[in-house]
Amino acid sequence: MRKSKPKKRILLPDARFNDTLVTRFINCLTYQGKKSKASNLFYDALDIVEKKSSENGLDTWKKALTNVMPMVEVKSRRVGGATFQIPGEVRPDRKTALGIKWLISYSRVRNEKSMAEKLAGEIMAASKGEGAAVKKRDDTHRMAEANKAFSHFRA
Repeated sequence: MRKSKPKKRILLPDARFNDTLVTRFINCLTYQGKKSKASNLFYDALDIVEKKSSENGLDTWKKALTNVMPMVEVKSRRVGGATFQIPGEVRPDRKTALGIKWLISYSRVRNEKSMAEKLAGEIMAASKGEGAAVKKRDDTHRMAEANKAFSHFRA
């Protein structure tokens, strides 16, 4: 018998937008416990997005996040000595977690000067359906599509 699942921690909404999803993003952006730096960085990035695109920064960020979230993914499963990549739906909570991780990781490897500019650039690209994070989502979908033949192995 497995142990009981741990309770979900309740996140407090952030100070500027009063949104728990923003808090979740800032927590993932936090590096070495510097949460105030991470939150300032995120707010600066949204300000840059507002200046460049003349749209609401939060709406652009939410659009970017929904564009990055995957619908299906593949999981490895051993069946009779062979390992198959089996496509499956992604839980809503995992969808947002993957989207956040991809946005942050691909903004970190961009070529702009500051991290706020990098994050703003990735957010703007993702909201238009471009950028490395959206490419990662497309690759994940393509992988699931290619392995559709093994979907009957799903448990």
